[in-house]
Amino acid sequence: MTSKDKKVENVGQSVKEKLKTLYKLQLIDIEIDRIKTLRGELPLEVRDLEDEVAGLETRIQKLKAENENLNSQIKAREIAKREAEALVKKYTEQQNNVRNNREYDALTKEIEFQNLEIELCNKKIKDFKTQIEQKEILLKESIERIEEKKKDLQAKKVELDTIIAETKAEEEKLMSQREDVAALIEQRLLYAYNRIRNNVRNKLAVVPIHRDACGGCYNKIPPQRQLDIKSSRKIIPCEYCGRILVDPDILEK
Repeated sequence: MTSKDKKVENVGQSVKEKLKTLYKLQLIDIEIDRIKTLRGELPLEVRDLEDEVAGLETRIQKLKAENENLNSQIKAREIAKREAEALVKKYTEQQNNVRNNREYDALTKEIEFQNLEIELCNKKIKDFKTQIEQKEILLKESIERIEEKKKDLQAKKVELDTIIAETKAEEEKLMSQREDVAALIEQRLLYAYNRIRNNVRNKLAVVPIHRDACGGCYNKIPPQRQLDIKSSRKIIPCEYCGRILVDPDILEK
């Protein structure tokens, strides 16, 4: 029977059959939730570690690129410094052959300017080297941190993969069963079921009566209402939490 055939068939279901099917779906979802609980926070932890590793890799690449740029600037300043030193030597030698004070003063100004340029280059080179040292410290810390995080990530992945491998067959079987059962439920009821599940903490949308109380919120249910629920003639929600209430023995009837 195809899913389409099942959906056509479920139109003629009695209320009791609808409640039975909803409860069967809830029992399957409980088992699926149990498997997910076994995994706990591992999927989120793996995702967070992957994001952190990616962030550290980006940071490391950025620091390396910044240091490469600083080293290039140091080389450029060293070239400019050598050029300025060569000009100082050249202008100093020219001063020995000047013909008047005006030429001498002009050369003196050029020598002073080039000496200032040398001082500026030295200052910039020192600043760049300081920045490189600071970034090297950050780079070392980031590399050490990423190695730790990669080890943690690998361990978490192995742990998660082990749990997934152990529960994969069972989960696939349950998901197949869930699909078959969900196909028997009319869309209006299925929508209500999913909405309730998403709005309650324990994910229980269909609950049996337990000790005269709602199996979801544990509030007491009046005797007459219990009789109505036991008869399974209509869908009755809990007046306190909104969960769908069923007779505990409904699957045996």
